Amino acid sequence: MEEKKFKAVFFDLGGTLRIALKNEAYFRHARRKMAEIAGTDMPYEEFYAMIDERYKPYRKMATSQWREAGDEELWCKWLLPDYPDMEHLKKICHEMTFQYRQSVGYRVLVDGGREVLWELHNRGYKLGIISNLIGENEVPDWIEEEGFQDLFDVVLLSSCCGLRKPGKEIYQLACEKIGCKPEECVSVADNTKTDLPGACAAGITMNIIYDSPEKKHPVTDLPEGLAPSCIIKDFREVLNYLP
Repeated sequence: MEEKKFKAVFFDLGGTLRIALKNEAYFRHARRKMAEIAGTDMPYEEFYAMIDERYKPYRKMATSQWREAGDEELWCKWLLPDYPDMEHLKKICHEMTFQYRQSVGYRVLVDGGREVLWELHNRGYKLGIISNLIGENEVPDWIEEEGFQDLFDVVLLSSCCGLRKPGKEIYQLACEKIGCKPEECVSVADNTKTDLPGACAAGITMNIIYDSPEKKHPVTDLPEGLAPSCIIKDFREVLNYLP
């Protein structure tokens, strides 16, 4: 039997493996929960607006330096540096990050995602996640809730490893951890501006771009000199390219 050219598949999360839905009631609940956990006397919408405004300079730093802070640094240095009890803040920072993320998106597994993951696993591919996001606990908890513990050989989150896409380093680290050469790996993602340059720079030659229903990133907006291997509109099409 001919050996597979590709041995591992890395998935982006937001807009690819998971889709964020709009649910205003859910968002309001998360914002109230944030204020409750923090123990603030501020009205929850006012508290949320303050946090959201403080997040902007953090986001600018993260995207310009291609690095991500863990939960403790995010809250103690950037979002609530004036909090009266830093030791308590360190204890609640993980839940604060989770609720902050829930305040802008109700995330669900992409249609066809479970089918694709298990089929690739059964075909013998190693699977991994490479994602830019804040929050250290949300994704491990989600993987457990979905029953995906046996599927993923590598889960690299910018919030845990400190690296961010489009830097090639996070892809190189993922290849190293999964035990495959970059040219043996496939990237499945939706963002041509962050996912495609990093993967290509790391030596990943098979780049599948998903035309996500979130429609945040036009798939035709390509970096100069770069193009995806293919563009798919139905997530299940991933299986067509990986025998």
